[in-house]
Amino acid sequence: MLLVAWELVTRHQLVNVRLLARPSQVAATFLRELNEGELLQQLGASVARDLGGAALGITAGIALGTAMGVSSFWDRLLGSTFHAAKQVAIFAWIPLMSVWLGTGEPAKVMFIALSAFYPVVLNTFEGIRGVGREYLEVSQVFRFSRWQVFRRVLLPGASPSILAGVQVALVYSWLATIGAEYLLAAAPGVGNLMIDGRESFQMDKVLVGVVLIGAVGCTISALAAAFKARHLRWKVGAV
Repeated sequence: MLLVAWELVTRHQLVNVRLLARPSQVAATFLRELNEGELLQQLGASVARDLGGAALGITAGIALGTAMGVSSFWDRLLGSTFHAAKQVAIFAWIPLMSVWLGTGEPAKVMFIALSAFYPVVLNTFEGIRGVGREYLEVSQVFRFSRWQVFRRVLLPGASPSILAGVQVALVYSWLATIGAEYLLAAAPGVGNLMIDGRESFQMDKVLVGVVLIGAVGCTISALAAAFKARHLRWKVGAV
């Protein structure tokens, strides 16, 4: 219904068609860009940038969240600083990153990593701290080593929370990817495609980027949810 209404109001020029292109025009532009190969090139650059930053942020987030979760020392040492830093809006770090790392690829990857870092730390920490004391008491009865406690008790018990954090981090990192492409130096990517459309006043090209961003975001979220459900089948079966 939304697409039909959009098509009707633009076809009958009830809105300024220079500002809002018709859905049929957007679809034609999408197919043209796809056939020319530019769209896949731009999308591939964005996805590669996103995956690199997300992998870095998720790895660091799991490491810090685990350290704070299993050790009161690390929680006291780093917890207050972390909770203070996460109150800073993510885009507020861009001026500092552009000074420290420039406006090129390293700054973009670090910005994406930072957006994935916070939710993973929080969920990993809360997941580990949420493991029931009775499970830890059983591990003491069986005289588990610290590594066995972590691998066979803490990690399985915290995995639902950790995977939920990873799912959120993947979505956040994709949004940060587009933000980095918009706000830092121009480079191949979906954000650059939209900037080109804006500069040339081709709103159909801009809307192709918007639709593509939404489609990729939904796909990432769905794949992460499917992986989480598959990984946690043992938990569902145990209930």
